[in-house]
Amino acid sequence: MKITDILLAEHVVFHNIFDHIEKALPQLKSLAEVRALAALLEDLLQGHSRTEDDLLLAPLEHCLEQIGQRDTFEHEHQEVDINLQRVRKARTLPEARRLLQHAVTYSRKHFDHEERILFPMAEKVLKTTTLRQLGQAWLKRRDAIPTGALGTTPD
Repeated sequence: MKITDILLAEHVVFHNIFDHIEKALPQLKSLAEVRALAALLEDLLQGHSRTEDDLLLAPLEHCLEQIGQRDTFEHEHQEVDINLQRVRKARTLPEARRLLQHAVTYSRKHFDHEERILFPMAEKVLKTTTLRQLGQAWLKRRDAIPTGALGTTPD
């Protein structure tokens, strides 16, 4: 499987998570609930971002630089990270809700940007065999996750 297909599939999962957060956010009754949801999202996004950075952005960095998009992608990652970190420091429930909503909105914008620019660029610039090799690298990373880290136990 190509890395672009894998990352696009992850985006579909994230969009479902974003939908859930947006639906649940108004009903959350405590700062701790919002912080817990933000921490979960932050952890999931960090893994996804690390994969994108290492396996897709790195091979395309020169192309993104040429079209003036490298800094934009980096800024979008930082904007999401900053808002999720600020949720931890929020003093009021409305502030935490607003910051988490902003992180979700910015994540959606960033994913759209990747789907419109980065993934098509990868498909055009990189060979199919390279995209498949990067997909295999993703599988190896996934397989390297300790069994207990996913809440499962070995058979």
